[in-house]
Amino acid sequence: MITKAPLPRVNPALREHAEQRRQKWENRVADQITRFAGSMKFVYIHVVWFAAWIIFRVEAFPFGLLTMIVSLEAIFLSTFVMISQNRADERRQVLADQQWRTVQDEEQQNEKLLRLSSEILDLTKAIYATGAARTPGGPARPRGGSETS
Repeated sequence: MITKAPLPRVNPALREHAEQRRQKWENRVADQITRFAGSMKFVYIHVVWFAAWIIFRVEAFPFGLLTMIVSLEAIFLSTFVMISQNRADERRQVLADQQWRTVQDEEQQNEKLLRLSSEILDLTKAIYATGAARTPGGPARPRGGSETS
């Protein structure tokens, strides 16, 4: 059975998560079954199988054995669908955790920038106050401004 390899993950957190999943054989088997069961090849095989079962009259109508086989298959496939949903939830959680850490880092950076801006403002006011105290007529007027107030 040849299946396509998954596309490489761009996000480092997802890449690490996928690597952790690959370490257990159960995850690898479940991923392969889910990948195959979600393909058109799976659908085509079943169409051919059901058609052959009915056309070659493997059993008489109402196809009790076929119904039982399909029911068992549906039970297992629904389990693999749930496994796949759990895997998707885990990936979403990994991304959410990484985004939360990014937001926290950005918040810390913003707080640092606000502190620095406040310090710069305080220093600018101190420099201006020092310059105004040295000028005999009060604060210096900007050049090019008018004399009228």
